[in-house]
Amino acid sequence: MEVKIQLDSADKQLELFGPSDSHLRLLRQSLGVQITARKSNLIVTGKERDVNRAAEIIDKMQRRLIKRGSLSASDVNALITKGGRGAAAGSSEAITVYAQKRVIEPNTKGQLKYVETMLANDLTFCIGPAGTGKTYLAVAIAVSMLKKKQIRRIVLARPAVEAGEKLGFLPGDIQAKVNPYLRPLFDALEDMMDFAQMRKFMELDIIEIIPLAFMRGRTLNEAVIICDEAQNTSPLQMLMVLTRLGHGSKMIVTGDITQIDLPASQKSGMVEAIEILRRIKGIGCVELTQQDIVRHRLVQNIVRAYKKKAKAKVS
Repeated sequence: MEVKIQLDSADKQLELFGPSDSHLRLLRQSLGVQITARKSNLIVTGKERDVNRAAEIIDKMQRRLIKRGSLSASDVNALITKGGRGAAAGSSEAITVYAQKRVIEPNTKGQLKYVETMLANDLTFCIGPAGTGKTYLAVAIAVSMLKKKQIRRIVLARPAVEAGEKLGFLPGDIQAKVNPYLRPLFDALEDMMDFAQMRKFMELDIIEIIPLAFMRGRTLNEAVIICDEAQNTSPLQMLMVLTRLGHGSKMIVTGDITQIDLPASQKSGMVEAIEILRRIKGIGCVELTQQDIVRHRLVQNIVRAYKKKAKAKVS
């Protein structure tokens, strides 16, 4: 089967096709179709089902490019993954942030449930493997609420627990030592506002990105508090974090309970908290799975392979 697709904006072909046609290559490899560019058209050939799916994804790519002004490989991969799972297409849960032409949307049913749970509850626990958008969507909700003036500040915290490396041997002062642990939070923020604005908010303490220990003794009102990598908290640390929640605030606790870096004898505070609190009204709990991974398509295969090996050891 062959389908000819008219390109909406000929001047945006480079952005649509990606660097060195990388977006088109991703479509070819993922869907098993042939895609040829001819002037202002794309010719897609292959099996009927695959061609129809490719045409639908290309249409969404064009609409996203026009709407946002940019299109990344992760956007394309998310559209491919979403199309394969029949997920939250057309969702009304679009999240507006500070970055111009940037609208963040859940890409899977699991992510849609996560967004809805965060909006509906004052405390949300989210567990899931790497690449499912746990941290990214939590930061997006926080930034969106700040933009809408529903809160006055954002506090992002992570435990500084070594993943097989010793913190004390890193060069520099304490700030230099903990910065690598906080980097994923900076990365998420930088995608949602320009650097100057982020720096201004941090100077005014409207946004704080801190090691978990710095939260002790505080009460945080009218804030979104995100505790990331919470699988590496002890039960006492988790209790300390949860009791920071003040009036008009929302807390989101995220982690991957398959990657706990605590000593083998110590129970994860996040695991214990979910067991104790999950049935309390006003507390939501979402579990994302490998089906919700929206990073590079290989990440899903990597997670699946490790999970398979872990099951083989148990049996």
